[in-house]
Amino acid sequence: MKLRLRGRRDRAGTTDASSADLTDQLVKASGKGRPTPKRTEAQGRRTGPPPPPPTTRKEAYKRMRAQQATRRVESRQGAARGDDSYLPARDRGPVRKLVRDVVDTRRNVGSFFLVIAGVALIGTVVPNLAVRSYASFLLFAFFLLLIVDSVVLSRRINRAVTERFPDAPKRGLSWYGISRSTMIRRWRFPKPDVAPDAEV
Repeated sequence: MKLRLRGRRDRAGTTDASSADLTDQLVKASGKGRPTPKRTEAQGRRTGPPPPPPTTRKEAYKRMRAQQATRRVESRQGAARGDDSYLPARDRGPVRKLVRDVVDTRRNVGSFFLVIAGVALIGTVVPNLAVRSYASFLLFAFFLLLIVDSVVLSRRINRAVTERFPDAPKRGLSWYGISRSTMIRRWRFPKPDVAPDAEV
């Protein structure tokens, strides 16, 4: 005849109940509140049923090329948006983003570099001596104005970075901003996401 130990059973029951309560609390605290789905179920919800495996080498190569093209398009679009995960190392980080914003809010002299250089280049090949002289003078004056504007832009970049990120290294930031300012606004990469004359 077995003897039932009430106290022992109660303690076991209390322990089991406490463990269950503790488990419920941990699940609720984790914010999940549901069992972990199986890998096949999660993949099915994300991407649908997996495609059948390729039957020939040519089909496998074609599928690989299509996947590579899709990844290239996604990378190009992400980089154009300024997503750090798609940008090259020279464009990543909040400091570089601030420099780009400073440049994109200004009306930079460097934005006219390609236009002025093209006009001056055409003028230098014209057989008329006066036209060639004017073209050379225009190019020289533009370069002087570009130097002055670049100095002003460099100071503005350093001031903005010092205010926002005082501990960030400033080496190369001025040249990064100046090189961006020499591009036409619509050709800049990553694309500008601030309006001209906006507050940064």
